Amino acid sequence: MGVTIPPAETAWLLHHIIGFDAMAPDDTLAVLEEATKLACGVLAPLDWPGDRHGSRLEHGHVVSPPGFADAFRAYAEGGWIGIAANPDHGGQGLSHILALAAFEPVSSANMAFGLCPMLTQDAIALLATHGTPDQQTRLMAPMIDGRWTGTMCLTEPQSGSDLAGVRTRAEPLPNGGYAITGQKIYITWGEHELASNILHMVLARLPDAPAGSAGISLFAVPKLLPDGTRNGVSCLSLEHKLGIHASPTCVMGFEGATGELVGPPHRGLPCMFAMMNAARLGVAMQGVAVAERAFRRAADFATVRVQGGGPIVSHPDVRRMLWTMRALALGGRLLTLYAAAAPEARAQLLIPVAKAWCTDAGCEAASLGVQVHGGMGFVEETGAAQHLRDARIAPIYEGTNGIQAITLVRRGLLRDQGAAMAALLDEIAASGADSLAEAVAATRQAADWLRKADARSAEAGAHGFLQTVGTLVAGWLCHRVTAERDAPEAARAAAEVFLVQILPRAASWSQTITRPHPAITGDLAVA
Repeated sequence: MGVTIPPAETAWLLHHIIGFDAMAPDDTLAVLEEATKLACGVLAPLDWPGDRHGSRLEHGHVVSPPGFADAFRAYAEGGWIGIAANPDHGGQGLSHILALAAFEPVSSANMAFGLCPMLTQDAIALLATHGTPDQQTRLMAPMIDGRWTGTMCLTEPQSGSDLAGVRTRAEPLPNGGYAITGQKIYITWGEHELASNILHMVLARLPDAPAGSAGISLFAVPKLLPDGTRNGVSCLSLEHKLGIHASPTCVMGFEGATGELVGPPHRGLPCMFAMMNAARLGVAMQGVAVAERAFRRAADFATVRVQGGGPIVSHPDVRRMLWTMRALALGGRLLTLYAAAAPEARAQLLIPVAKAWCTDAGCEAASLGVQVHGGMGFVEETGAAQHLRDARIAPIYEGTNGIQAITLVRRGLLRDQGAAMAALLDEIAASGADSLAEAVAATRQAADWLRKADARSAEAGAHGFLQTVGTLVAGWLCHRVTAERDAPEAARAAAEVFLVQILPRAASWSQTITRPHPAITGDLAVA
């Protein structure tokens, strides 16, 4: 059964479309081949059994599905956690863009497993940006080599996406440390036995903290203290979820847990964005990965399922669904890698777009995968339903897609009066592609309308604007694929399908922006 995109295709896209030049193409291919080998040989066989077994809380300890601990050791020993980390701390020092590309086959093979090393890599990136030299020396190396893992502890029961409501307290200690007290929810891989220690990156308030998000500080809180004793950190319960059953989603209690400040006091949220932006690109790639895995499972099924005198893969409507899935995966892959490789200003513009557009695309592709299977897709034994269940979390965590859309409008469009967006649209228009002209014009019209709209109307149109921009940028990159004579055949076909079948959605989305209904912007009772 196919699991993920051929590594040669990703290597080609990186070098010919994204402009990746940090290493020779043959070396890029070698890295991606090894990542795919590990994903297909070690992680994929654990995906379905891990979903059936799930992670379980037993006497305060989380027990992962059989095989996961061995798989994590193989992953860590292969150097994959530290692929982009500083060699001074044991990392390989390769490009973060290549690391993101290598993460796709991991998520395709086993999305629940991939969350653990993904968040660990993001914690490493946070410390590399905001940690002191001493913290980098003590805390990064054990995560890079897989002895520790990392988590992100933001959300609390009374404070979901609005972090201004964080109540977890940090009391200064005589030794310069802090006692952290509070409760955090939705903590991915917050407790497990895959590694000997877990480093929690926790948002909390100092006693002199001002109100609101400006008063939040960031702390590194280990599960085990340096002398090996248990810190005041415990897993109180596990969530019972729609999908990613093998990944423990924990309610974590901090009772006077010893922690240390990371970054300046009261600047925890800006520091945490180093981790959150990395995580959002990782989640975008999860959307791509689940779309690709769902496509390959559905394509394999369609070649052997006989209806109407032949395999269903011969029917045009089935082929429409399969190629739409393939095109969504390709467009999302290009969008995510382009956002990761872009200069900072454009990256800040496109990271929320990639996170939201790709995860929505992943859900669409996974749903189409169930449809291709027909009734067999609605039962668990084929595995198609698991992809849809797993995919559904991606538009929610690491900042809901609605928040990503509002971020795009407020910070990406209104903050600079549309300058960054105009520069992007000008560059796309300069390609001279007739296939892109309508989408460019529609996006300009929507951007101009949003800049002049009142706040509630702009917020009502944010989702449509993000979909418009994401579809356009992905289409632009797909156009680049079709313009290359040596493009892989499957990639060229998928890019052409994107331009014909998916790119026209941009103009449709833009129309929803400029016609806000008063039921959405007003106070009309929903019921």
